[in-house]
Amino acid sequence: MLGICRGRRKFLAASLTLLCIPAVTWIYLFAGSFEDGKPVSLSPLESQAQSPRYAASSQQERESLEVRVREVEAENRALRRQLSLAQGRGPAHRRANHSRTYSMEEGTGDSENLRAGIVAGNSSECGQQPVVEKCETIHVAIVCAGYNASRDVVTLVKSVLFHRRNPLHFHLIADSIAEQILATLFQTWMVPAVRVDFYNADELKSEVSWIPNKHYSGIYGLMKLVLTKTLPANLERVIVLDTDITFATDIAELWAVFHKFKGQQVLGLVENQSDWYLGNLWKNHRPWPALGRGYNTGVILLLLDKLRKMKWEQMWRLTAERELMGMLSTSLADQDIFNAVIKQNPFLVYQLPCFWNVQLSDHTRSEQCYRDVSDLKLQKQLSELDEDDLCYEFRRERFTVHRTHLYFLHYEYEPAADNTDVTLVAQLSMDRLQMLEAICKHWEGPISLALYLSDAEAQQFLRYAQGSEVLMSRHNVGYHIVYKEGQFYPVNLLRNVAMKHISTPYMFLSDIDFLPMYGLYEYLRKSALQLDLANTKKAMIVPAFETLRYRLSFPKSKAELLSMLDMGTLFTFRYHVWTKGHAPTNFAKWRTATTPYRVEWEADFEPYVVVRQDCPEYDRRFVGFGWNKVAHIMELDAQEYEFTVLPNAYMIHMPHAPSFDITKFRSNKQYRICLKTLKEEFQQDMSRRYGFAALKYLTAENNS
Repeated sequence: MLGICRGRRKFLAASLTLLCIPAVTWIYLFAGSFEDGKPVSLSPLESQAQSPRYAASSQQERESLEVRVREVEAENRALRRQLSLAQGRGPAHRRANHSRTYSMEEGTGDSENLRAGIVAGNSSECGQQPVVEKCETIHVAIVCAGYNASRDVVTLVKSVLFHRRNPLHFHLIADSIAEQILATLFQTWMVPAVRVDFYNADELKSEVSWIPNKHYSGIYGLMKLVLTKTLPANLERVIVLDTDITFATDIAELWAVFHKFKGQQVLGLVENQSDWYLGNLWKNHRPWPALGRGYNTGVILLLLDKLRKMKWEQMWRLTAERELMGMLSTSLADQDIFNAVIKQNPFLVYQLPCFWNVQLSDHTRSEQCYRDVSDLKLQKQLSELDEDDLCYEFRRERFTVHRTHLYFLHYEYEPAADNTDVTLVAQLSMDRLQMLEAICKHWEGPISLALYLSDAEAQQFLRYAQGSEVLMSRHNVGYHIVYKEGQFYPVNLLRNVAMKHISTPYMFLSDIDFLPMYGLYEYLRKSALQLDLANTKKAMIVPAFETLRYRLSFPKSKAELLSMLDMGTLFTFRYHVWTKGHAPTNFAKWRTATTPYRVEWEADFEPYVVVRQDCPEYDRRFVGFGWNKVAHIMELDAQEYEFTVLPNAYMIHMPHAPSFDITKFRSNKQYRICLKTLKEEFQQDMSRRYGFAALKYLTAENNS
């Protein structure tokens, strides 16, 4: 799926606010002229503030000045409120019924223009506040399709959130891929005062599919033309952005520009900075008609109510039909049609100042004008925990919501015709990244990975993956980023995320530091068919081995592996430190087995298994090191899964430095005490869920 980012990364920055106040007390009031931004002096005292004599003035004078300042500031706020009311600012718009809600580029001539748009301020307006009500909702529309555009839009949203002062309402025109990714992202992000509506881009294709278009964004690059029809009828105005925009200031400053529209002005646009529409880039270059350099549609202010009254739909369609008779197709998608309409109707445009498209940066602090609206259910769960409990942090982790970005890279998967496909499922952090290429070489089937990363690490991973021929050649690997939060490694949450987003009937629950044998993918598919996994509750066990050597000649057959076992090059997994974990696999029987054989559950059993997609999730209470897989296997047994060992399957654990969590487990007595407490509570929960049948787990634990 092609993303719709158009051109290079663009930045938006508006006028600098509150950054030009010097150390001495210079005070300006903007109640005088909001239109020209010229400051009005508060008091003649300010001219004296720079003199040494004034610096030594009495405390009484300073206090008098401070009182006067506060009085004028109060008057200033009252004037701004009156001005806003006079301009008819209404309440926040209600969402449309036809959309799905989640609450929590070129614009230029694309690559030909090579512009990077930023919105920066005019320094003469330093300190001026936008004429926007403190808690007024700002509406932003974005067309977003595919995996790449979904990743880009996250950067855009972050930049808006970083500077924003107001509640935000994002209107995302998205295909099914982008909606799945971004819906999960916003649900797990839980940003206060942010609403997200989704509009089905596939339903809009027929509106613009008749327009021949050479732009690489494809049909999605034309969808901004139909926003008046797509967005809620009661939505009066909206800021429209390309996905490759980055804001460097409060978006309210752009929203405030709507107040400057006059007469029939309904479009706010920046003049193009390239020569594209001048038609002089090469011989016989013939662009669509435009006023002078034309306008850029990477950033648009749409006055929707007036556009609808002007019959915008009819206007752009007639213009497009007329121009296509001679132009045959668009080169810059919606931008060509917008400019052709403007050429015929120049009165429609309010030209945004050029500083909305220059490469500048600004930083403003956000105001808290809204209360925290984080998930009330989560707050209730946390309030029920005892903060004096020595295991409070462990218990709290179970309810922590981690921001999650599904399909961080492009993903493609074609289902197997025989419905026997198997996905390898694993989780990892940055320190295990080097295992990815080796696993891809050993496993040709689909893979679902949950990566626990910080924002910075996610960008490092992106560069790493894009620089790897092995990873970039594999499109059937789903990379799901779970962002770091809290002090524990949420191993079972990560597994659940990877498990949830597979597209095959079966999954191989592995770990990132294991290499599957060559050909295991095909062998598991055949075994699933042979053992009728589709219609029976079976967990097919892949026997686990390990090596202590960083360089290993990987065995290409069971016979070769047995030889390496006898030579001491390989060992059964964890035989020397945690025998109980894999002893029930019965490695002695496996040596000579030629057919699958059944084994019984035993205490602390934690084999690696292949199960159906509908198997139970991992228990989230277990974080970091200890009992995370044991609890899951116990749950499978409680649900009467049959454990069957595959006679010709194997996987090998590769050596690595101990994880931070296993180090904590070994060195921290309280960590071990809490793990024991969580185990006991889990077993009690099992008894409640499964009744008499679960008593054997308590008995087995006491006897172990």
